Amino acid sequence: MSLQLNNEHGTIDVSNEVIATIAGGAAVECFGIIGMASKHQVRDGFTELLGKENYAKGVVVSLNEDMLNVDIYIIVSYGIKISEVARNVQSAVQYNLEKTLNLKVNAVNVNVQGVRVVTDNEK
Repeated sequence: MSLQLNNEHGTIDVSNEVIATIAGGAAVECFGIIGMASKHQVRDGFTELLGKENYAKGVVVSLNEDMLNVDIYIIVSYGIKISEVARNVQSAVQYNLEKTLNLKVNAVNVNVQGVRVVTDNEK
């Protein structure tokens, strides 16, 4: 499934993986985010951080009547207010998708898959 944008010059097809990569990139830039988590994280109770090339595994994109719905799975830093981090992620993802694709975002659902303590070695 892909997003189809029409303009006076023709048609542009944008795949869901590209949209997910834009959303994931916007999310990891937010303060308090350790990284992206896989949407299939429930197995074994172990959360794995996704690299930049795998952001699409932590984002689910659906299109309903020319409006995007995005579900994003993240891991947050210990000691940070989770509700504020989630609100910042929602804002950043919505802004970047609307700016990049010129399409309205209906909802950005943030799913916190884990909380991690950041050590000096990981900074």
